[in-house]
Amino acid sequence: MANLNLYIGTYCPFCRKVENFIEDNNISGVNYINIDKDKEAREHLVEVGGKKQVPCLFVDEKPMYESMDIINYLKENYL
Repeated sequence: MANLNLYIGTYCPFCRKVENFIEDNNISGVNYINIDKDKEAREHLVEVGGKKQVPCLFVDEKPMYESMDIINYLKENYL
């Protein structure tokens, strides 16, 4: 299983969409990192991913943006 870190924002509806998918499908092993509460995480997201956009799923430190791309990746690899 890959190392999965999901960068989210507190009031982001697209983040919530991904979180709901993960919860509804009982996908385990996803670490949630809220960039609104963790300044260092926000800086890491920008440094590695190149932008402050959330949601962003890091799969073994490779960033993946866009909620539907993240959901499709999880469907293909974790369901």
